[in-house]
Amino acid sequence: MKIIAIIQARMGSTRLPGKVLLELGGETVLVRVLGRVRRMRTMDELVVATTAESADDAIVETASQNGALVFRGSKEDVLDRYYQAACSFDADVIVRITADCPLIDPGVSDHTVQQFLSVQADFGSNALERTYPRGLDTEVMTFSALKRAWEEASEPYQRAHVTPYLYQNPGQFHLLSVTHAADYSQHRWTLDTPEDLEFLRAVYARLGGEKNFGWREVLNLVEREPALSEINRQITQKALHEG
Repeated sequence: MKIIAIIQARMGSTRLPGKVLLELGGETVLVRVLGRVRRMRTMDELVVATTAESADDAIVETASQNGALVFRGSKEDVLDRYYQAACSFDADVIVRITADCPLIDPGVSDHTVQQFLSVQADFGSNALERTYPRGLDTEVMTFSALKRAWEEASEPYQRAHVTPYLYQNPGQFHLLSVTHAADYSQHRWTLDTPEDLEFLRAVYARLGGEKNFGWREVLNLVEREPALSEINRQITQKALHEG
């Protein structure tokens, strides 16, 4: 069984253009994400899936320089981009991670994959019922489930967001929700706005000296310094239809 982690990344962003190549603790956001995802023990290969647009040449260069495989595909139809990338690298299981999560925890992602494999689900996620902070999101699916979504999903938002067709059809797929015993869903650790970037830079400034810090270190930090979470607390997540 070949498990491939596919990180979607592109320069276009409506609220913070070029966000994945912005500086974060002395590296770009994308390099931070790659370094953290590479520590996963359950994956066999790491792929960055970007677009064929010339604006994303810089993403290809960064990914290649940092040891990741690269696939270039559709700008708008991200579901097609994932499917074609999975085909290109002969994936049996696909782990979906987005490049705007520079606090992604490989241990949390591994746990999600392990739970998915243990129950032989078609699709598993630690964000179906959100208990982890936003920014640790890990989705796992079989190639056959991804293929079926690629064949059958017809709504634009289903193509843009890759997995809605799967979790919106629980009668057709074996779904797995991976949750934490305690609810930390009020925390926002993803990157979509200048306020998010300010928060993430503050976290890295405080923890960057530690080697491979995990999500619990971040949680301890924001509990000690609640003012940090106030930096981006008012930011609302875009709805699916907003892209």
